[in-house]
Amino acid sequence: MSAETVTGRRIRPAGYTLVRTTRGSFLLHRRAAAVALGLTAVLAAGCVAYLSVGESFVAPAEVLKVVLGQPSPDELVVGTLRLPRMVLGLLVGAAFGVAGALIQTVARNPLASPDIIGISQGASALTVGAMTFGVTSYSVLPYLSVTGGIVAAALVYVFAWRGGLHATRFVLIGIGFAIALRSVTTLFMTKGDYLVAQQAQIWMTGSLNGRGWEEAAPLGWTLLVLLPAVLWAARAQRTVSMDDDTATALGVRLGRVRLGLVLLGVVLASIATGAAGPVDFVALLAPQIARRMTRTAQIPLLCSALLGAVIVVLADLAARRMFSPTELPVGVLTAAIGAPYLIWLIVRSRTAGGKS
Repeated sequence: MSAETVTGRRIRPAGYTLVRTTRGSFLLHRRAAAVALGLTAVLAAGCVAYLSVGESFVAPAEVLKVVLGQPSPDELVVGTLRLPRMVLGLLVGAAFGVAGALIQTVARNPLASPDIIGISQGASALTVGAMTFGVTSYSVLPYLSVTGGIVAAALVYVFAWRGGLHATRFVLIGIGFAIALRSVTTLFMTKGDYLVAQQAQIWMTGSLNGRGWEEAAPLGWTLLVLLPAVLWAARAQRTVSMDDDTATALGVRLGRVRLGLVLLGVVLASIATGAAGPVDFVALLAPQIARRMTRTAQIPLLCSALLGAVIVVLADLAARRMFSPTELPVGVLTAAIGAPYLIWLIVRSRTAGGKS
């Protein structure tokens, strides 16, 4: 964000600090930075609790030894059983958080979440369809999820475009596609083998049970490759948040920028869905809570990623221990949290519309 100039002097926007480096200077939003640090501390504490708590309790000191690669008698419990699952939860939560932030920014609507407008359902339909016909390899399913998510997003985008992208029409058409694609997924499940249908049902709820490095490693490498695109998106979303006339006057090609942000959000949501299934409402909750915490004009991507990771890790910890020894899918807990929030958003939007 550039500083404003008044009477020849540069003034700093309220709430920002000018940070100088050897390569230049930039403005840092103080509250957003404080929230990011706080979320990092909460996430670190949650990770230690996740690795410590289970059927057998492991002291935090032993947890740190295993994480740092030092010899420990708890290597099997922490390093082999709990750590890979936790890392996958971190990556999935961060991917959903950023995906939700990007799509909500473009649509300018807090309801425009991948699991609301059909993207997760498109990824699920193609993935479950492949599982029905015998494709169960976790090295193949993420690619099918990305393909399904992109196709679903393209259909929603095309049907919602009428001389422009109207936020309400985009969300409503997305909801319609979500319902239709969920029906297609159910059809695949009823036509498939019983055991495959059971496996697909568990996957459909969004679960980290039995997952490990086989799913976490490809997702981690994919997110690393996409990191430059995410950094670009953090800058590009500022222009998308402007009104169309202002952005066009500044020379911004809004159509291309919006398409790039949506495509990146769709890919992130789809690969996260392929790794852990459609973990509902994380992409809806994380960006909106992050924005309310930071009070920034744009949805902060870093805080959205951190908050998404916090939600998934803590929800999975609760899912493991709430009804022990039975483990619930993490998607059950996130849905229990997200559904009331979605209802509140809809009621709030209708109330605001009635007053305007």
